[in-house]
Amino acid sequence: METTSLTALAAQHLATAHEASAGRSAHTIHGSREHALRQTLIALVAGRALGEHESPGEATLQVLVGRVRLSAGDDTAELVAGEHVMIPPARHDLAALDDSVVLLTVLAGV
Repeated sequence: METTSLTALAAQHLATAHEASAGRSAHTIHGSREHALRQTLIALVAGRALGEHESPGEATLQVLVGRVRLSAGDDTAELVAGEHVMIPPARHDLAALDDSVVLLTVLAGV
């Protein structure tokens, strides 16, 4: 069995996000286009956002570090480290209120 330190990856990608012009960094932990289950760690510098985009399918978001705002239409949730939410099946965006790292889990093509 192979293990992954989410704590170490979070620190690494938050440092990378600070160096990137877009203020973000991402790493696929599990899956690819050939897998139904995909998990991606996303680091965002405070004040940066992913911007509105389509729902990738059934998905959850877990905040590992920091504080984020997930918005879908008039529905908004502010989440802090340790919190988890189902992503609505609608266009949505994610904004980092503090330096943040989230774990996105998507069940695609089902």
